[in-house]
Amino acid sequence: MSEFTTIGLIVRRNSDRALYSLKRLIRFLQSRGRAFVLEQETAEHLPDQELVKDATHTVSLEVLGAHCDLVIVVGGDGSMLSGARALVESGVPLLGVNRGRLGFLTDITPEDIEEKVGEVLAGEYVEEQRFLLDMSVYHRGQLVSAGDALNDVVLHPGEFIRMLEFELYVDGHFVTSQRSDGMIVSTPTGSTAYALSGGGPILHPRLDAIGLVPMNPHTLSSRPMVVPGDSEIKILVGEHNNTNPQVTCDGQIHFMTHPGDEVLIRKKPQLLKLIHPVNHNFYERCRSKLGWGGHLLD
Repeated sequence: MSEFTTIGLIVRRNSDRALYSLKRLIRFLQSRGRAFVLEQETAEHLPDQELVKDATHTVSLEVLGAHCDLVIVVGGDGSMLSGARALVESGVPLLGVNRGRLGFLTDITPEDIEEKVGEVLAGEYVEEQRFLLDMSVYHRGQLVSAGDALNDVVLHPGEFIRMLEFELYVDGHFVTSQRSDGMIVSTPTGSTAYALSGGGPILHPRLDAIGLVPMNPHTLSSRPMVVPGDSEIKILVGEHNNTNPQVTCDGQIHFMTHPGDEVLIRKKPQLLKLIHPVNHNFYERCRSKLGWGGHLLD
């Protein structure tokens, strides 16, 4: 028997398939005698209000972790990303049921809900820790915005297709000045997301490292870099940019910057706990999700 007795539930909104899987999951938890807590917006979108009444609590996403000892996210990677950012400081572990597209972070298929969730509730699972990035924007030395990201922090032109000028520093050391479409600062978790599309390396999730991937650099010698995970990364937005670049966290939260602003990025001290089924294998995930070749003799 696992220590998971009260389960928090989050569902991808505007998805009938995700809601169907959520109802199956709730009925399964009830059959196993487990209490469940609904995230507020999940409860509002659940058509079967009798199931909502069966919930122990209905709470906002920000405090969900205080009311349960496991959170199950029914949706895609985007739902897991937003859940991770909101819940990382609570220390509650997350488990994903895939109702999205790629599903790198959501392990359980809809067909296997009862079997795989049952195994987790029986204590048969693998726990893994991932780190997030803290991002701060300073304007003339004053903090003007902040956010965090499980996948990546991206400096980009925003709505205008224009090349940006900026300087890159690591641990206070000047690295390079660059003219490009921007910079992707990626965790190992995010190395299979936007950073991969930008030509960055795949980083194993257990690596304590951060990827720096330039976006369409004007200088062909500009290449992705991998730096230690405890590095402090600073991007100085060039004074001569004739647009206001944006900084985006996980492709979901956007902040405006101005010429001369400093963007500071470092590892978040709190670690995210992810729960995987016992057969979880990172390399198999890469093969299945990225279309890599199998054994030659198969």
